[in-house]
Amino acid sequence: MKVTPRAARTPRAWQRMLSGRRLDLLDPSPLDVEIEDIAHGLARVGRWNGQTAGGHVFSVAQHSLFVEAIAAEMAPGLADPGRLAVLLHDAAEYVIGDIITPLKSVIGDGYAAVEARLRAAIHLRVGLAATPARDIARLIKRADKVAAYLEATELAGFSRAEADEIFGRPEMRPAELAAYLAPWPTDEAQSRFLRRFRELSAARSF
Repeated sequence: MKVTPRAARTPRAWQRMLSGRRLDLLDPSPLDVEIEDIAHGLARVGRWNGQTAGGHVFSVAQHSLFVEAIAAEMAPGLADPGRLAVLLHDAAEYVIGDIITPLKSVIGDGYAAVEARLRAAIHLRVGLAATPARDIARLIKRADKVAAYLEATELAGFSRAEADEIFGRPEMRPAELAAYLAPWPTDEAQSRFLRRFRELSAARSF
């Protein structure tokens, strides 16, 4: 029997999830996406490479809820499918992590391609279009920029002048959203993300 040398074998391109799913990073199937895996992963991925103040990491799960709350203030009439797309805007990071923008520019297009495939699989799994409509994509970008500015200045040690230059002065800063800037314990971030997902997708079956 001929044995293929280890170096010549095709590299493993899937990740095993706690649910038991094997998610192929090169060709992710919506059938291998589970919301519990997403919530679990995002609650354990830190924004800003973990360089944030507080007794807990500021997770991507908490950031996702923050951005969705900001988007709701910007577009009060936004329907639940649009709000769900906002909530899931960084969902691919449950697999690939939160790569900071400077590193993305070093890595190049490969990261973006993997992220786009994962995002499409996630959207299809939850009954959304593979890519958000143009108006939703613009809203996500605006809300994400506000969140980034506030996280940078309140949690990540940026001066306001620095943040103004990098992110632009935020177009809004509603006081009622300040609670989102106090980092939550992992279990709380996970449960709140999962609960919000279920509220926004109540009419769907998963």
